[in-house]
Amino acid sequence: MKDLKDYVVTIPDFPEPGIMFRDVTSVIQDPEGLKLAIDTMQDLVKDLDFNVIAGAESRGFIFGAPIAYNQGKSFVLVRKKGKLPRETVEQSYELEYGSATIEMHKDAVKPGDKVLIVDDLMATGGTIEATIKLVEKLGAKVAGILVLMELAGLEGRKKLADYRVDSAIVYEGK
Repeated sequence: MKDLKDYVVTIPDFPEPGIMFRDVTSVIQDPEGLKLAIDTMQDLVKDLDFNVIAGAESRGFIFGAPIAYNQGKSFVLVRKKGKLPRETVEQSYELEYGSATIEMHKDAVKPGDKVLIVDDLMATGGTIEATIKLVEKLGAKVAGILVLMELAGLEGRKKLADYRVDSAIVYEGK
């Protein structure tokens, strides 16, 4: 059986020189790669107590929804500003080249909920940190963070030091 890292295609110098881009689409386009990714991620949190999964747009949907389905948990969307139809809460955050705003429906999570945040990649931790703030604004507790890939060299984990973070694959560089 192949290792999960074997499904990840690395593109050097994309989007700019010196960057090693880790392409998640190569994992999800292969049926065995997708299954291994979901199974591996799910196994990492088998001991975690949570009742809701929050997936960050858009690849957090790909990994979070099947885990929620397999675990019998609810799944909530964390989307870019202006994409959700009902009343929302929002959180802005800084990106490497600008800023972004994400939103959740105000009724997506409730006080007492234990939320697992799922995304494909943790780099600087900005999207996950903003998602944590949304979950906590609504009175829920973050039970943990689960990502397929972590770029450890970008030190996103430092922003998330107060939370449990599980990564299926860790790349030491940027």
